[in-house]
This record gives sequence, C-alpha cells and structure tokens, in this order.
Amino acid sequence: MSRIAARFAALKHEGRGALVTYLSGYDPDPATSLAILRGLPGAGADVIEVGVPFTDPMADGPSIQRAGLRALKAGATLDGVLALVRDFRKENAATPVVLMGYYNPILSYGVDAFCNDAAASGVDGLIVVDVPPEEADEIEPQAKANGLDLIRLVAPTTDDARLPRVLAATTGFVYYVAITGITGTRSATTADLAAALPRIRPHTDLPVCVGFGIRTPEQAAEAARIADGAVVGTALVDALAASLDAEGRAKPDTVRKVLDQVRALAEAVRGVPSAA
Repeated sequence: MSRIAARFAALKHEGRGALVTYLSGYDPDPATSLAILRGLPGAGADVIEVGVPFTDPMADGPSIQRAGLRALKAGATLDGVLALVRDFRKENAATPVVLMGYYNPILSYGVDAFCNDAAASGVDGLIVVDVPPEEADEIEPQAKANGLDLIRLVAPTTDDARLPRVLAATTGFVYYVAITGITGTRSATTADLAAALPRIRPHTDLPVCVGFGIRTPEQAAEAARIADGAVVGTALVDALAASLDAEGRAKPDTVRKVLDQVRALAEAVRGVPSAA
C-alpha cells in the first residue's frame, strides 16, 4: 500500500478528514523551507504538497506566484526540491509527499529520470497542472512504473461527459477545485464545497480533497467534514510572506508563525467528523 493510500485509510478509520498543506519549495530559502517541511507533520499536516517553482505558473494566484519568485531567487530547481524531500525523509518515513507543479521543468529534467529520481527521493505523488488526461502518455507510464500517484484536478467546469475520463486517469486522491479561477483570489463558500461530492462520488472510490479557496480553519473544517480532506495553500504562503523582513528574508520566528497557522487549521479539521 502506498503512503497516500495508507494515510487516507488510517484517517477513515479515525473518522476524520485530512489536512493537506501546500508550500513552495525553497520559499524563502532552502534552510527555512526544510525547517518548515520537517515541522509540518508535528503541527498536524496529514499530507504535504511541495510546490515546484516555475516561471509561468498559470494556475496560481499572486501569492503563490510571489512565493515562486522568492524561491527561484533563492536558487530553486527541480533537483533542489527533490533534495528537500530526501532531507525530509531522513526524519519522516510516513507522511505522504506530493509534488505540485508544471510539465516544463519535468520535460527539461527528462521524464524517465525525473520519475525515477522522485520516487527514490521519497515522493509519493504528482500534480502536474498542465498535463490533462488526454496527454497522460507524456508522464503516466513513467510515473506508474515508479509507483508515483498521478493526482488530477477536477473543477466546477469539468463537465459530466469528461468527468469519468478525468477520474479514471487519477490515482492517490482526487483534488477538487472548489472555485473557478486561479488560487488565492477568492474564498470558497459553503455552496462551493457542498457541490463537490455528489458529482464525483459515483465515478470513483478514491478520497476527494477540496482546495483552491480554503483559507480559514472554519473553511478547512467544513471541507474536511463533507469530503475526505481540505487543501490549504495560499493562506500558508501568505502567513510565510507576512513573517519575512523587508528584503524577503526569513526572520527568527518565520518557521513558528507558519507552523502555528498549520496547528490552527489542524485543530479545526480534527474537531469535526468526516461525513465522507
């Protein structure tokens, strides 16, 4: 059983949803990024998404775009992000790690080499935003051969005809995008969240996690209650950015402030039983 499957099975046994956290690798520098990464499980993150910085992040809003620029300025590369995961795995063998990013850096790295190195580094799954199921042959065989889950985004605009095809090409968990548009531009409403499950459940037995627009502990709790998990990214990226100095450098309390935000989210998520 993969780490992702094992984690969701354990959470289902506990009767609660997952807290999935997102932060960009190397933001604002490699040492701070690693310190936060190492602290996330203890703060309550059940699954960790690590963003791979890219110069043209089409699905990301201003906050994550700025995080990517800080990371690139700090020297972020795909190989460097894999090194972060390897360092994380020296102390944590249980928490699932998912890389989220775009196809161009993978193509430049070499798809075969990337999937092999990602698995060897301790990566469990991939979210490649700009590779739809129709183009899955670009990476799916290599990912499958290396035991990497390919997690797909399902949006409110994914129509009923295409939905089964997207879900059939998904492994690990389903990432339901609660809002239309890019990350961090507006918050999800209760209606946004409630719309997620009825369309998806008939087509898959995979866990469903809700993201894009989940910013507060209350929203995270509601998403985890109606689905199998809540994905929080922009709110954590904003907490990190607010902790930096005027030059964008980490301050002594940067790691603590980010992890405190995670603890508040985890407390809310763990305080509600999951209807899923």
